[in-house]
Amino acid sequence: MPAREYELGDAELEVLKALWDQGPSTVRAVLNRLHQRGRRVAYTTVLTFLTRLEQKGFVRSDKSDRAYVYRPAVSRERVTRSRLRTLVRQLYDGAAGPLVLQLVRTERFTAGEIAELQKLLDRGDAGPQHPKP
Repeated sequence: MPAREYELGDAELEVLKALWDQGPSTVRAVLNRLHQRGRRVAYTTVLTFLTRLEQKGFVRSDKSDRAYVYRPAVSRERVTRSRLRTLVRQLYDGAAGPLVLQLVRTERFTAGEIAELQKLLDRGDAGPQHPKP
């Protein structure tokens, strides 16, 4: 899918993240998850977001039972990759290096993350590991 298909509003992304984190869920379960994260939204708002996400192809629903069950139709990794590519194009003219350097300079990493980065650099395979869509 083209990167533009992964354009999501902040609230839509929060709903999708709830599904990624807890798996197939009812509207009520997504609502509860959002409330746990400090997002105060109404049941009907969550239902609207899930309906929109389904129309856009980001989620699928199982309507065979009384309570509809929604599940992600795209992985977190695919959306992340697409959004990062867009960010790199918009801010760094397609060069990923400056983004990585900015992150290393300004963000904190765990010891495990640093070790993983070092392994990738030592092996020389820090480049794309997946074909571009």
